Amino acid sequence: MKIHWQLSYFIIGLLIFSYGISLSIRVQYLGIHPWDVLNIALFEKIGLTIGTWNIIIGAAMIIGTLLLKGKYVRVGTIINGVMVGVLVDFFLFFNLIPPQTNLFFDIVLLLSAIVLMGIGGGLYSAAHLGTGPRDGFMLTISDRTGLSISSVRIICECCILLIGLLLGGPVFIFTFVYTFIQSPIFQKTFLSFTRMLETRFPESGRSMKAG
Repeated sequence: MKIHWQLSYFIIGLLIFSYGISLSIRVQYLGIHPWDVLNIALFEKIGLTIGTWNIIIGAAMIIGTLLLKGKYVRVGTIINGVMVGVLVDFFLFFNLIPPQTNLFFDIVLLLSAIVLMGIGGGLYSAAHLGTGPRDGFMLTISDRTGLSISSVRIICECCILLIGLLLGGPVFIFTFVYTFIQSPIFQKTFLSFTRMLETRFPESGRSMKAG
């Protein structure tokens, strides 16, 4: 059944994506994704856990999307918002990631994290069970304003980065190259696995495009 494949995409994608986030947090001094800059800044200022802040901010994005009457909140969106935070805390708490060693190896770790986040994000999105909370919010802003998705993403992530920076979050050179590496990998993975799903279930694929 198609739903079994979708669930497999979704669960494996979330695991890969969350592990990528955890890897990047391990070498955060090199710079991390703007949303994680904010999560870590709030964790260091207020407490709780990094994963908990991921869930809280995700919930705020879902509420914002609903208030703006966005169409991007589905069951998968809510599961995504909770599970990524839980999995990140799980990987960090049980120390299931390699330690910092030297600059070269840490850069390799961070690049691996960015690749994993691109693959994981593309894979769970290819399940078509709902966008991530942040993506859903940004897509809704794009719909409401008429701005391109890339423009909205840049504006939103710059604002989040500024807030995280003001709160003392870790910002360095790799913070500014994330999108250039992660986005093409996300797109390639998303398109490849969507095509695989449509090839295996052609009737569902045509109805998905029609919708």
